[in-house]
Amino acid sequence: MKKLSYNVEINASPEKVYDTMLGLSDKKTYETWTAPFAPTSTFEGTWDEGGKIIFTSNAEGGEKSGMVARIEKNDPAKFVSILHYGMLEKGEEITEGPKVEGWSNAHENYWFEPTNNGTKVKVEVDTKDEYVNFFDEVWPKALGKLKEISE
Repeated sequence: MKKLSYNVEINASPEKVYDTMLGLSDKKTYETWTAPFAPTSTFEGTWDEGGKIIFTSNAEGGEKSGMVARIEKNDPAKFVSILHYGMLEKGEEITEGPKVEGWSNAHENYWFEPTNNGTKVKVEVDTKDEYVNFFDEVWPKALGKLKEISE
C-alpha cells in the first residue's frame, strides 16, 4: 500500500473548511467537493469519533457501492482520521476476504492548519498501487472544489 499526500490553501477559517469538507451544516457541501471521485458521492453515518461511516456512490445499474469505515479521531477543525475496513457492494457490507484485502486498515487523514490567509488542508491517504494515478488526478480536482465552495 502506498501513502499519498495532497494539500490546498483555502482563504477561509479552519472551522469553515472543516464544516464544509465534512458537510456538517449542509451535506451537499460534502457531496459537491467529492463529486470528482464519483458524481453520486455521499455518506451514511456519523463523523463522531468511534462512529461508523459508509462512503457511497451509485455503481453501474444504480446499486450502492463504497467504503465502510470508522472515524478513529475527530479533533474539530484540526484533524480527522478515517480507518477504512470494508467495502459496500450491491448494498452488502464486506469486511473480510479477498475483496477487501489491500484496503483493510487503510487510513485517510485530514489536517486543518491555520495560516495567515486562512487554512492549509493536508490530506494523506493509503491506497493500492493501481489507484495511484487515479488519485493523483482526482484529489487535486476535489481539493480545488473544496477551496471554491469554502471561500
